[in-house]
Amino acid sequence: MTIHFHPFDLLYRHPFAISREVRTVQRTLIVELRDGHLSGYGEATANKYYGATVEGMTEQLEVLRPVIENTPLDDPETFWTAMHALLPDNPFPLAALDEAANDLFARRRGLPLHRLWGLQADNLPLCNYTIGIAPVPEMIAKMQELPWPVYKIKLGTEHDLDIVRELRAHTDAPFRVDANCAWTAEQTIALAPALKALGVEFIEQPLPAEDEDGMRAVFRHCALPVIADESCREEGDVERCHGLFHGINIKLMKCGGLTPARRMITRARALGMKVMVGCMTESSVGIAAIGQLLPLLDYVDMDGALLINNDPATGVCIEYGKVHLPEAAGTGAFLKG
Repeated sequence: MTIHFHPFDLLYRHPFAISREVRTVQRTLIVELRDGHLSGYGEATANKYYGATVEGMTEQLEVLRPVIENTPLDDPETFWTAMHALLPDNPFPLAALDEAANDLFARRRGLPLHRLWGLQADNLPLCNYTIGIAPVPEMIAKMQELPWPVYKIKLGTEHDLDIVRELRAHTDAPFRVDANCAWTAEQTIALAPALKALGVEFIEQPLPAEDEDGMRAVFRHCALPVIADESCREEGDVERCHGLFHGINIKLMKCGGLTPARRMITRARALGMKVMVGCMTESSVGIAAIGQLLPLLDYVDMDGALLINNDPATGVCIEYGKVHLPEAAGTGAFLKG
């Protein structure tokens, strides 16, 4: 087995803004594990908030090349354990390795990954489409450009309620709102009843991750369910989020890949929590990996490849929110060209 690196600059269709930054380009690293004529693919995007760069991830994996290439891929979980020992504090490159390992393992067996796990692609949750922060006419134009059955609205401005009211006038689709840590507990509790009346399903990560006291108040008094994102990075965070949030949003790059994500889903279910998986503007490689988890989820935010105009890969097809998983073995992702 050999490892290969494919860096890309993903270009957003429109500038993408959240409460803390605006992006026009998303750098990403696609990792390929090659075994003869078969290849498995995984992906990790650069992220300033979490200190991940394409150059840094490539350097980390290049140093470990001899060990990675000589570690048997007898099963993905054992492989993940070995890789985690090498990258204990680097979940982004670990996630790319784990996705590639799961993909290759399933391709060796000639089965789609979710079927290898014993899952069926029936009654899958709809994928939302994300509208980043922008002047309201631009946000409306983005919705009209791609009519969708459910939207995720990025908030974190001084006029958040006005924004949702304006958008509501142009669609009947349910909304999910994501404040990306920009609100206080008092704001969240005060805004929730009006947001609920405007057809919002839930609020994602309203407070900074360290404000657990604030989240306890929100959990007790908020009129809408709250879903953890920045507060739920890795496996141990699931327990900490219980009693603070009604559900968790798992990001493969934050937790270290598909292998720990499946364990997080199992634990969240045991605690009676809702489960969502989100993307971080991956290409179709990372989106195809997320797709394998769909039968286990309540909600999914896997629109990353829809937000870019130069996807270097193929994978799942998403039509009006409905996700069609490929019949190909593994995750079904392939690099173009």
